[in-house]
Amino acid sequence: MPKFTHLHVHTEYSLLDGLSKISKLIAKTKEFEQTHLAITDHGSMYGCIDFYKKCLKEEIKPILGCEIYLAKNSRFDKTKQDANHLILLSENFEGYQNLMKIVTIGQMEGFYYKPRVDKETLAKYSKGIICATACPAGRVQKLLIEESYDSAKKELKEYEEIFGSQNIFIELQRHHYDVHARNPQVPPEIKPKLQEMYEHELKAEEGLLKLSKEMGIPIIATNDSHYINKDDAAAQDALICVQSGKMLEDVNRMRYIDTPDFYLKSPEEMQNEFPDHPEALENTQKIADRCQIEITLGQWYFPKIHLPEGKTAGEVLKERAFAGCKEIFGSVSPEQEERLLYELDIIEKKGYSPYFLLESGIVHFADDTGIYTNTRGSAAGSLVSYCMGITTVDPLRFRLPFERFLNPFRPSPPDIDLDVADIHRDDLIHYLADTYGHEKVGQICTFGTMKARAAVRDIGRVMGMPYSKVDSISKTIPEGSQGFPMTLK
Repeated sequence: MPKFTHLHVHTEYSLLDGLSKISKLIAKTKEFEQTHLAITDHGSMYGCIDFYKKCLKEEIKPILGCEIYLAKNSRFDKTKQDANHLILLSENFEGYQNLMKIVTIGQMEGFYYKPRVDKETLAKYSKGIICATACPAGRVQKLLIEESYDSAKKELKEYEEIFGSQNIFIELQRHHYDVHARNPQVPPEIKPKLQEMYEHELKAEEGLLKLSKEMGIPIIATNDSHYINKDDAAAQDALICVQSGKMLEDVNRMRYIDTPDFYLKSPEEMQNEFPDHPEALENTQKIADRCQIEITLGQWYFPKIHLPEGKTAGEVLKERAFAGCKEIFGSVSPEQEERLLYELDIIEKKGYSPYFLLESGIVHFADDTGIYTNTRGSAAGSLVSYCMGITTVDPLRFRLPFERFLNPFRPSPPDIDLDVADIHRDDLIHYLADTYGHEKVGQICTFGTMKARAAVRDIGRVMGMPYSKVDSISKTIPEGSQGFPMTLK
């Protein structure tokens, strides 16, 4: 079996553009007896940690990457223009961190139809990153097809200057547009387009090979994988219709059904695709072997709390909890002292003393500035929380158990749910940023997925079915309930 690693792979996190579930991708990779696999979703890294954990579980080495959108000029230029693709792979943890910065800048500063970055951004965060020229939508290929060899060479030299000569690779892909153009099942009006794409592919490959030879840049063989099996092309085609608002019967659209080559090919299939360039396959494995990323997971990092000199967070928490108890009740009873010491011991042993001080600071800031808050949930079972002013319910009076909130065997930190008046939410965020540093404050992203009923409605629409029929089919699917999960299958 040839040594080969897939370095251009889209997952379900390429929203409405990738069909591949991460678990199934990894299973297929194991079936091929491969040792590495990359993730290169479009303009985002949403799936990287999920991918990383599942790869390690299955003893596959993960390569974390992204197919970014590169703006023609500045990322701040908001004129309508093409944003060409470029593959970036993390060689090490520093590269992973830099790639996250690049992708974030694309989303926050360069977003115009797509999350775009520019060469200024790439140059600033290039360390630890391996670059490849991507698919036919890459800038170098576009220049070879639409402009000139010299302009493509100039572009490639810029990548070389940004990433270093050892970190730039020329990507070759073969998708057999000529073969599919001769397929009698392909609509006649599509065939000229496929033939044109084949001619462009030939022209681009000729130029890429010439650039490789002239500039000494290695070539790699990739397959633009958007789904796992060849038979999934029809489903991928429907997914693209959902994304673009088109119908399956529309001819003038991006069509995957006519070129069912965008799947996860086996090493043997890739060898058959590139019998004239075995080094292109070998180079993918060389890149894979270079990529070594270790991400520390399951460790909690609390911000540094400003403490009196010589005091630990646990000591300060104990002092404030007892002081708060005395302020509320006038004195500390034996029952209260026993409960406080019990809770404080568990909190300190679990390493959560800074967390309680942090939460207390938020609530006191809100109280001092007239912001209405309400702490709810199992945190009400903590006497420490009550004495620190975080909650407003005496757990001893109402016999609320602390263990439901936190106990020695709980693997994750306790949740202190704090409701804040909507109109003052930004004030609290600014307070946290000013107190602990802007780079220490983030907002939670809720990642939406399509539920079964919505999926059926969308697919029915792209198939051209009457809405009344699609709706009636959709309503036969139970919503499902806890303990009785209903799958679409």
